[in-house]
Amino acid sequence: MSISYTVPPDSHRARADKVLAAAFPEHSRVAFQRCLDAGLVTRNGKALDRSADVVAGDELIFSFPETKPAELKAVDIPLDVVYEDKHLLAINKAAGMVVHPGAGTGEDTLVHALLSHCEGELSGIGGVERPGIVHRLDRETSGIMLVAKTDVAHRGISEQFAARTSHKQYLALVDGVPSLLSGSLRKPIGRNPTQRHKMAVVEGPGGRDAHTDWERVETFGGNVASLIRCTIHTGRTHQIRVHMKSMGHILLGDVVYGWKASPRLPKQPTRMMLHAEHLVVKHPVTGKVLDLRAPLPKDFEAMLKGLRKLDKPVATKIKRGLRSPLGPKFKTKD
Repeated sequence: MSISYTVPPDSHRARADKVLAAAFPEHSRVAFQRCLDAGLVTRNGKALDRSADVVAGDELIFSFPETKPAELKAVDIPLDVVYEDKHLLAINKAAGMVVHPGAGTGEDTLVHALLSHCEGELSGIGGVERPGIVHRLDRETSGIMLVAKTDVAHRGISEQFAARTSHKQYLALVDGVPSLLSGSLRKPIGRNPTQRHKMAVVEGPGGRDAHTDWERVETFGGNVASLIRCTIHTGRTHQIRVHMKSMGHILLGDVVYGWKASPRLPKQPTRMMLHAEHLVVKHPVTGKVLDLRAPLPKDFEAMLKGLRKLDKPVATKIKRGLRSPLGPKFKTKD
């Protein structure tokens, strides 16, 4: 479908993509650049290129290229849906699920599952029929993830994350107990200079601003482990893992950052114990505040249950015939 637009009389000379994006804010500037690249924006019957300027009074006729179907196969994989409407989908991602397909992955990624779940509802992100992954969780991390179904929703949520107006909280089980009840970490994070698959606190060139607030929620076995709630104000790769390690408290199960099995634990974790518990954003279309929470998965609950047993006193049975600590009149039974 072609759309006609006349540049207002009080407009200054400007690039066509910029003028059209301002006039039609439901579409991104990149979307109009795709229209221009495809020769689908004309002035006086002639196609404009991406760098073309327009002036007041110009009549532009444009249409959008057809959305290309995704090259990936849709796979029917059950998802734990926390919230859904025609613009957005929020899920409680299972630990072990990879978000994006890549080298070494199969047809069991979150994107494969979303293509099936959202079949017929995707309007095209970047010109391709695909779900808009706004933020990522590591493979072993469970919890809340937000997905855009439309270009406008994807752009709106991405802008909130970039402006740091969203609210993101995680629960982490860490080795040991911090000496303080809470704190704030502002340590830059960058690629580890010697181990490129890891991140590290990097002062100087290569380090990017990273801000994590944390608080102790619960401690176990004196100083065996702690449950920590982290609020992140930036979204650096492995941010919580790196910041917690910088405090001397590696996440349980995080072998990449140096965790090793501990005989002090009642059971050993089978994955890194990190859960995206809470996300608050403003709906990019309706403006409604979305307060999204993901319940803890069973393996995380099982770890907590085992750790809490470390703090319970062990009941001692008093054998008959021995003096009772409560006095001679106290009778005991086997």
